Amino acid sequence: MKAGKAVAVVLGTILALIAVGALIGGSVLLWANQTQRDQDGFFNTRTFWLSGTGSAIVTSPAELAMHPGDWWPADPPATVKLRVRSASANDIFVAIGPADAVSAYLQGVAYDELEDLPDRFRDYERSLPLTSRSGVAPGSPPAEQTFWATSVSGGGEQILTWEVRPGSWSAVIMNADATAPVSVSAIAGVRIPILGPISIGLLAGGVFLAGLASLLLRAATRRLGQPATGRTLPSEHGGPYPVILSGTLDPDLSPALWLIKWFLAIPHLVVLSFLWAAYAIFSFFAWISILFTGRYPRGIFEFNLGVMRWSWRVSYYAFSAIGTDRYPPFSLQDVDYPARLSIAYPEHLSPGLALVKWWLLAIPHYIIVGAFTSGIVFCAQDTNAWGGDNPALQTGGGLIAILVLIAGVALLFSGRYPRGIFNLVMGLNRWTFRLWGYAGLMTDAYPPFRLDMGGEEASTPQAEPPNSDSSDADEAVPSSR
Repeated sequence: MKAGKAVAVVLGTILALIAVGALIGGSVLLWANQTQRDQDGFFNTRTFWLSGTGSAIVTSPAELAMHPGDWWPADPPATVKLRVRSASANDIFVAIGPADAVSAYLQGVAYDELEDLPDRFRDYERSLPLTSRSGVAPGSPPAEQTFWATSVSGGGEQILTWEVRPGSWSAVIMNADATAPVSVSAIAGVRIPILGPISIGLLAGGVFLAGLASLLLRAATRRLGQPATGRTLPSEHGGPYPVILSGTLDPDLSPALWLIKWFLAIPHLVVLSFLWAAYAIFSFFAWISILFTGRYPRGIFEFNLGVMRWSWRVSYYAFSAIGTDRYPPFSLQDVDYPARLSIAYPEHLSPGLALVKWWLLAIPHYIIVGAFTSGIVFCAQDTNAWGGDNPALQTGGGLIAILVLIAGVALLFSGRYPRGIFNLVMGLNRWTFRLWGYAGLMTDAYPPFRLDMGGEEASTPQAEPPNSDSSDADEAVPSSR
């Protein structure tokens, strides 16, 4: 049984990696096919310049080794387009022909060869480098030759299109009268109709392989005798939320220490910057695990919860509450400190919710918490930055920062931290960390739209009676669940 589960884990992991690659590749191809083409379906380079000294500009031979068969689509697999404009008053000639015939025509002729074709993502402010070949003028104009697969000539901009065929081919640009030198600007493009079906095929294959990998991994990681489904989520109105945050207000706070706590917290912020980066990386792996197994790896869960605990202690000390003068410990563990955080470990998480809850479902809470933490608001019309009448998105001091500043000023002049402000600040922080836990995939329980104020959370939220004294002490809860 164990050997079979090990094989299932290995095979499921391999299929999951292939599925992720197929989904990413299909998405990139689909995005490029939908957004990076012109109205005729061509992927185009930027305008680049070609300026030679001989009678022709020739591309090095391109080997197109396709092997059409019964499986190959009836339509051409690709179409090439060249848009060329002469830098002089001369008429120009643009053609594509077999490489050996082009070489024979230009035997002993002075011409310039373009060895590296341009790509879309470079800026061509000067001419592309050409390799000059010495020789004489051609014996006859290019239009008199009969070996060209396709050609155009004339004044102004000339557009040549060619349906790609197997073989070795070269593109040639000349003055129509075969005189030297040749100087032009050009844009190269290619249309590949099969990219659309390929992208859809990759996405469909990725979804299929992801489903197969999910079945294998879930079967391999399910404990014997454990039901496949079934879990109890807290009620939005009647039960405790899995993310429990608490804070105890020190009775004898220093009136002025809060002014420099931000400076004292710098060592913590340096360490946390690395921990937050690790948190982001581990969260990605946890997301993959949830998608394929429905489980949040316990080790990653404990680490990420430790980062959140550490962040809450530092925030409580220096920024979002200033409720204690006790310096925060450098620890990921749940230690004895006035600010504590616990999250119940979920035995099972919904793979479907993992796809949408951290961005789509959490949008209403993001808007609310944004006002708590950063003061993000839509304000007056912005006509300077954008050149039009667009609503300007601005940020300022969030509600938590404003309330903490008021509490700090009161503490500075009266020596007392207003209990009502503390209870409200704790409620705002509690809402913020509930959202963090939900968006961080650590629970499937949707955060309640509820401001549970006070330093401690009751095990079962209860409505306060009208005109209740908000300064009453809150009941303490255990530090872990």
